[in-house]
Amino acid sequence: MSLAFIFPGQGSQAVGMGQDLAQAFAAAREVFEEVDEALKQKLSVLMRDGPEDQLTLTENAQPALMAVSVAVMRVLEREFGVTVDKAAFVAGHSLGEYSALAAAGAISLPETARLLKLRGQAMQRAVPVGQGAMASLIGPRTDLALAEEAAKAGAEVGVCVVANDNNQGNVVISGAKAAVDRAIEKAKELGARAIPLNVSAPFHCPLMQPAADEMAQALAAATILTPRAPVVANVTARPTNDPEAIRRLLVEQVTGRVRWRESVSWMADEGGVTRFAEAGAGKVLSGMVKRIAPDAEAVPLNGPADLEAFAKTL
Repeated sequence: MSLAFIFPGQGSQAVGMGQDLAQAFAAAREVFEEVDEALKQKLSVLMRDGPEDQLTLTENAQPALMAVSVAVMRVLEREFGVTVDKAAFVAGHSLGEYSALAAAGAISLPETARLLKLRGQAMQRAVPVGQGAMASLIGPRTDLALAEEAAKAGAEVGVCVVANDNNQGNVVISGAKAAVDRAIEKAKELGARAIPLNVSAPFHCPLMQPAADEMAQALAAATILTPRAPVVANVTARPTNDPEAIRRLLVEQVTGRVRWRESVSWMADEGGVTRFAEAGAGKVLSGMVKRIAPDAEAVPLNGPADLEAFAKTL
């Protein structure tokens, strides 16, 4: 049975995430302490106690979600002997790609935390609040072609692109507010439901170029090693284990499309993956996997019981 570890992105955060792991395992507590030390911030307290509006801030949510994902993987390794080497691939949704790289040993935990803190701050700085928007296009008629047609209509009045191709029935668009509003109208005409997203910036679109420039500078100075399992990159939907390619792709990812549907399809169809284990908070990606690759198994790994049950099946 071929396995892939997958790592969730922003939106999966919740106050209290990772606390059952921290209570049960020293390995998880160590991860949270390392992240706190790297950021010179009591992020673990914010994760445990909230308030939710502070945890949801991009600069906090991104390193926090990564910390929970890495805690899951460290507990799997220390307590149950399950290492990332058992996976054919690792992959993550947007910021989850950093979690995948940290879990695979390509970037150290402290450096990953600092990069994600900067990434969140840079994304927030790139576009003044209120000038950008994102919307989720959903429904049985929603696919990439419909979303691209809607985005094309929006682009007549400003920047508007497909940001996340999540799965059939769930595609996200991003750009200037007026352009996204126009795209929403077009999407409804085409038979999709459109839900404006409560986000602080228009992620994964050309308006994020200032953030990409900041990340290029930070990543140029970062130490990136060969990962212990190939990483399927968001912007190519293909695996790589080359550190310089990883560095370049992480920069491109800031403005580029998250090709999640294609990534999962490739792992299942070409990579032979039959089991996807979602390491971290929530089960959003597991739901996506079931829609993209219905013959594959999707297993959320959140709490101690999940990890113990999963380890017994290997």
